[in-house]
Amino acid sequence: MTSPCEERSYKEIIFEVENNTAWVTINRPESRNAFREQTLDELAEALKSTREDPSIAVAVVTGAGEKAFSAGGDFYAMMRLNKANSYMWNDRMLNLAMTIRGLPIPVIAMVHGPCVGGGHELALWCDLVIAADDAIFGQTGARVGACPTVGATQYIPRLIGERLAREMIFLCRTFKAHEAVEVGLINRVVPKAELRRATEEWCEAIKGYSGQTIRATKKSLNFESDQLYASWQQGMELLANIWGTEESIEGMQAFLDKRKPDFQQFRERNRGIMDEYLAGLDRDENQARR
Repeated sequence: MTSPCEERSYKEIIFEVENNTAWVTINRPESRNAFREQTLDELAEALKSTREDPSIAVAVVTGAGEKAFSAGGDFYAMMRLNKANSYMWNDRMLNLAMTIRGLPIPVIAMVHGPCVGGGHELALWCDLVIAADDAIFGQTGARVGACPTVGATQYIPRLIGERLAREMIFLCRTFKAHEAVEVGLINRVVPKAELRRATEEWCEAIKGYSGQTIRATKKSLNFESDQLYASWQQGMELLANIWGTEESIEGMQAFLDKRKPDFQQFRERNRGIMDEYLAGLDRDENQARR
């Protein structure tokens, strides 16, 4: 029997329902499955549609091709953003995150290759993460002038601890799959050739358990972290003030140019501004003494 939620057609994702499992695949392998606005819309719509078929027991999110789960946000899309239009991107990220967290079924991230930046935040929103042994997890915001405040700053400290989370974000530290398991960032690592089969075994196990129990306990498990919603709102406003700045554009353009970004120029410029400000304070103080 065909699931009613399979009738939709998508351009940037592949959506399939098989054996009571919804498989949602980012289908942009040419960009290492980096996502843009349309991709985020389609991911959210496909996952929401699983509510229309109560026979679906679990959803799996993955990336097409052999190179990556997801490299995060598409720089060509993000470089168009600024404070005035940033909500067009940020709201989509929030919509997808809350869709995943709000589904009454578990959502599994099936990861191979790089899972970085916004791609890693996507995995953080999921309930479970299983990875191939070639997977790499990391946050790259500081390297490219972005701001990982739509999941990373909220969830990573809860998973691996505050100190290691700061190292991961401030130093752009990456974790190979086996390291990610050891620190608690993901659940399981398997040989790449066995990734699909191992994920299917998880899905079969979930199918054998009580759906209403899983629905209720997912809500309970999310209770504390759902209270971080205010932090998401703050994080999106912080990000809105990052998009479109010279520093942000420099970071992303440098990545596209395959060169090292020059962020120090902005520190030096700010030092000049500070020196001028402090000199003005000195002049005011000297005048006040006369």
